[in-house]
Amino acid sequence: MPRRSPTPTLAPFAEVVQTATDHVIAQCYQPPTLDFAQVPALGSWVWIPEGDRHIYGVVAYAVTAPIDTIHRATALGLSLEQLRQEQPHIFAMLKTEVTIGIVGFQEHARSYPHLPPQPPQMHQQVYTCDPSVVLAFSEQLTFLRTLLTLNYGPGDALIAATLRHLYQLRGGDRPWLVQAAQLLSRLLKDDYDRLRGILEQVYL
Repeated sequence: MPRRSPTPTLAPFAEVVQTATDHVIAQCYQPPTLDFAQVPALGSWVWIPEGDRHIYGVVAYAVTAPIDTIHRATALGLSLEQLRQEQPHIFAMLKTEVTIGIVGFQEHARSYPHLPPQPPQMHQQVYTCDPSVVLAFSEQLTFLRTLLTLNYGPGDALIAATLRHLYQLRGGDRPWLVQAAQLLSRLLKDDYDRLRGILEQVYL
């Protein structure tokens, strides 16, 4: 587990706009150029600093939609470059939001693989997690239990994406993946078909 609080080395990519006990919704910042906001990968790890407490989570869902909820976007038949030239206002009319499932937190140099006492406050900034922090946190697999309780996102596909991200980050650490599979088997009450479906996606 991480022994000290990470220090932001990259600019934040999003800001919390809705908060709950087990998840937050964060709106991605618009890039300075005429482009769509970058969508973080499903199952990738992020962290939210909030004073002495640093909250960790995984990207569970992403959606891009008009800021104006009354009017839906319509197909224009234009390439990205044509949009920049002919419809530059389009980029300012869209927002990208990501739902982040909370899997743990760190406080006073000690890490906890469960939900924090309170969720992050509104308008906290969201950062991509440093690989070294993710590696240390994922040594304990308790976060899998938390992921299985989430009531939003693509379900088993989210668990598979999180494992796939970690498996690749750990350089194809098969013993670690076997431990994760064994824990999932117990948590899923020996539902081998479901377990196999998750693990098959890890190897893609």
